[in-house]
Amino acid sequence: MSRQSSPKRLATRLVKGGTHTTVVGGRAVNPPVVRASTVLFDSMDDLNDARRRRGTERMFTYGARGNPTGFALEDVVADLEGGYRTRLFPTGLAAISMVFLAYVRPGDHVLISDCVYQPLRHFVETFLKPWGVHVTYFRADGSDADEHFTARTKLIYVEAPGSLVYEMCDIPALADLAHRHGALLVADNTWGSGVQCRPLMLGADVSIMAATKYLSGHSDVMMGTVTTTQEVWQTLSTMADAQGVAVSPDDAYLVLRGTRTLAARLQMHERHALEIAHWLESLPDVARVFCPALPTHPGHALWQRDCLGTNGLLSFEFANATTAQADRFVDALELFGIGASWGGFESLATVTNVAGTRTCEDWSSAGPIVRLHIGLEDPQDLIDDMTAALERVFGQPSRVG
Repeated sequence: MSRQSSPKRLATRLVKGGTHTTVVGGRAVNPPVVRASTVLFDSMDDLNDARRRRGTERMFTYGARGNPTGFALEDVVADLEGGYRTRLFPTGLAAISMVFLAYVRPGDHVLISDCVYQPLRHFVETFLKPWGVHVTYFRADGSDADEHFTARTKLIYVEAPGSLVYEMCDIPALADLAHRHGALLVADNTWGSGVQCRPLMLGADVSIMAATKYLSGHSDVMMGTVTTTQEVWQTLSTMADAQGVAVSPDDAYLVLRGTRTLAARLQMHERHALEIAHWLESLPDVARVFCPALPTHPGHALWQRDCLGTNGLLSFEFANATTAQADRFVDALELFGIGASWGGFESLATVTNVAGTRTCEDWSSAGPIVRLHIGLEDPQDLIDDMTAALERVFGQPSRVG
């Protein structure tokens, strides 16, 4: 006769009830949000086997080593980037930091593109240099990178297009330079989103994205991703495990949901941004418009060769204006939020300090530069808003088209 379980008391039923519910029928479109710190196994043999294998295989063994919701997002990003595997991090900067921690050691030398975003420069000054890593910045277009290469150079780091004014560099050429000397090429691909650009397909070893931006698309979650080739994966994975880096499954779900509409959103961002970029080029108040998709952009030929489109980012330089006037222009906008991020559905504007973020080129003589992120609003409404703001600041409607 089989043994019958004795009735359990209330406290036990509350703890154990509903943990093995089976639902008959179909399945949800999206993978479930799996919130877990503790992960249970059927036996000690299963637990010990998982622990033996988790250093080299992706396994659900403990919350700090990832969860099924995050694994689903990793698969999407790895496919987008054309890489071997992807690891998720709490922010884009955390992803960047982990790459340096994984592949660089005290005494090594790294080359960093002059156009990287400012938080990376802060990381260099507050951690890399005090840690004993030697850092040299090279021109944003990559033209002098080989001149700074040394026997101790272990890594070249690029951002293409660059922050703020979107300089292009030759990623395949820099990959060749790095690989000839046994170094790695790492690319910040946040601008490219795995849709407009795929650095791993151009020769890079590591590609980083701030999923905070276009992958999420809704300005409500922070996350970074690192995708690598198979050859360099284990080094990154081991370091991330050693530091217990993980992301919330709820955040992973939000980014995963955002990726479903990524291609459609980017088409709208591109179409709206190009319409506004061409309008800005027609204004006598504007000296330059910075967008690699424009034929007037210095890196346009490289953009045509290496990218499949553009996004909502563009900047423009006032021809004859003070920084105070540029500030008033941004303040006068009604449809643009004032903020430092980008990649959401909304339009943003901010006055940038390009000169303060470049060391290889002198931007001190440039006029005030406004960075725009063009969102999903009707572009004519955005043009009308900017036209009204220009008129309020400069007081000459005839100068704005």
